[in-house]
Amino acid sequence: MFNGPQVTLFRRMAGIGCDWLACLVIVRGFNLDGQFATLLVFFLEMTFLTAFGGASFGHRIVGIKVVRFNDGGAPSPIQAIVRTLLICTVVFAITYDENGRGIHERLSGTFLIKNNKN
Repeated sequence: MFNGPQVTLFRRMAGIGCDWLACLVIVRGFNLDGQFATLLVFFLEMTFLTAFGGASFGHRIVGIKVVRFNDGGAPSPIQAIVRTLLICTVVFAITYDENGRGIHERLSGTFLIKNNKN
């Protein structure tokens, strides 16, 4: 079990808010319309940046990153997909356990920590 510095709910919400806003700007920039297009761009952005960089755009802005819960390593692409799918359902992303992990983190085997490189 990895035990890194806890991330506050404020940082979590600020990060996801930055991601959603960036995706909304992208969708509007391509003159697309609808929440489904924004959700699709959000899913792709979160999945790819988490899988291949350990943090989404919003995570980087607020200084947090995603790691594997069991050893603190980089999340696998499968973990990133599961995590993002569950975040997109919202219910899993707003329900937390006593350790401060969301259900989306428990089911994907991930954990959010403060990024010490910022």
